Amino acid sequence: MAKQLDIVYEDDHLVAVNKPAGLLTIPDRFKHDLPNLYTMLQKDRDELFIVHRLDRFTSGGLIFAKSAEVHKTLSQMFTERIPEKYYLAICDGVPNKPEGTIDAALAESMTTRGKMIVHRRGKPSMSEYKVLEDFGKYSLIQVQIFSGRLHQVRVHLSHIGVPLIVDNLYGKREEFFLSEIKGRKYRLAKYEEERPILTRQPLHAWKLVLPHPAEEKKLELEFELPKDMRAILNQMRKLSKDKY
Repeated sequence: MAKQLDIVYEDDHLVAVNKPAGLLTIPDRFKHDLPNLYTMLQKDRDELFIVHRLDRFTSGGLIFAKSAEVHKTLSQMFTERIPEKYYLAICDGVPNKPEGTIDAALAESMTTRGKMIVHRRGKPSMSEYKVLEDFGKYSLIQVQIFSGRLHQVRVHLSHIGVPLIVDNLYGKREEFFLSEIKGRKYRLAKYEEERPILTRQPLHAWKLVLPHPAEEKKLELEFELPKDMRAILNQMRKLSKDKY
């Protein structure tokens, strides 16, 4: 599987990779045999250090340092929120405003383990969003985060009424079907059962902008959307065109 990894940028100091959805960033604490990005990358490199992480089912850009010194510099950058971090999300509905700021503190739920909620006792959390495509019932939204809270993008989008089209914690459903896009135009053969076209949250870390930790230059890294998200967007675009 290591050969299939999408290395977007690499030099003597760091490696940037487009993580597939479903792959762990680092080894699981209890199930050590589960595939993970860190172990795969480490096989072909002398040293490798973890700088930041993504949820297992979130795809997109991750940076790993290749020396202790670069790791220290990058970690400090991320602690100080210097890198610009942009996500793409496919959402239920369309926000009332095409762009805006979400300034809502996030705290861990007292009743559901692993779930975050908007609450005044939480830590300050801010995101900026922009609707890139409006499909009527759905939308493609860019989100830039200015704090790195757990599930921040998912909670903030849900907070303004546009959760991800698949999200078992903050959304309306755990699976997404083509019939939900096509409506009456969708046809199944007799005795055929429809299968979901998406079973994970459609959230992708698509862009990182930061100073190079060891050279006098700026890194602007873009990470291509995965196949499942591209396929859904293509269907939504096709239906939107058919309406006009």
